[in-house]
Amino acid sequence: MELQEAIGTRRSFRYLDPDRPVEIGKIQKMLEAARLASHFGNNNAARALVVQRATATPEQIASLPSPVGGFQIQQAPVVILWYIELDAMNDAGQRLRELVQVGALGYGEGRFEELERTLVPLFTRQREGLKLPGMVDMDLGQAVAQATLVAIEQGLGVCCQGSANWKKVEKAFGFPESCRIVVVQTVGYPAESREAGGQRPRLPFEQLFHLNSLANPFPRADKVVKELEQSRMLQHQAPLPGRDEEVEALRRRYSLPRSGMI
Repeated sequence: MELQEAIGTRRSFRYLDPDRPVEIGKIQKMLEAARLASHFGNNNAARALVVQRATATPEQIASLPSPVGGFQIQQAPVVILWYIELDAMNDAGQRLRELVQVGALGYGEGRFEELERTLVPLFTRQREGLKLPGMVDMDLGQAVAQATLVAIEQGLGVCCQGSANWKKVEKAFGFPESCRIVVVQTVGYPAESREAGGQRPRLPFEQLFHLNSLANPFPRADKVVKELEQSRMLQHQAPLPGRDEEVEALRRRYSLPRSGMI
């Protein structure tokens, strides 16, 4: 699958087949993509803990369902806990030195001296501030995004979930205080059609993006839209015909309640 089509197919698959295991190699490819994602200062604070339902302990499994996760977390063969290792900021200086050494940061003969004079002291002074929600969360988001695209390319379905009680999850899996779980991602083979009812509704392009001024919407060219439709990044919008019937069949198949949101 081409990248643009993978982006267009990047929608939440809420119905996963609980009886079809996910190959460990496919999970590895997701994590490889996450590892290569952009990290400010090369800090590598974005981390993941993969949970295989078939081999996790009862306590770990019991910690996963939440008011937000619902049946999706309960049915997923694999759950990935995406978290931030805050102590990674303690090594910010060394990570910057590695970037200079490989030619990814700085220029000129005095670049090493300049690094020690400017960026290293700055990152050291701001170390605790860098641990706060912000840049590190953005880095984790990019890691999850790249892992998601690789998952879809391999025929998998994924969906990100929150939790009302991360402390319970952190305790069950032995997370230290330096770690902060941000999101849980369900992974499995979709039990629903690949279209999953169509691309989800979004606010108008012109309402979301601007050029030079918030009063000036970014121009959206019809030519570009047509190109993206041809590459399948832009696909049919939800709801597609037959979606209600598909969801009802899935509800019956997995004995879900007659009515529910998540």
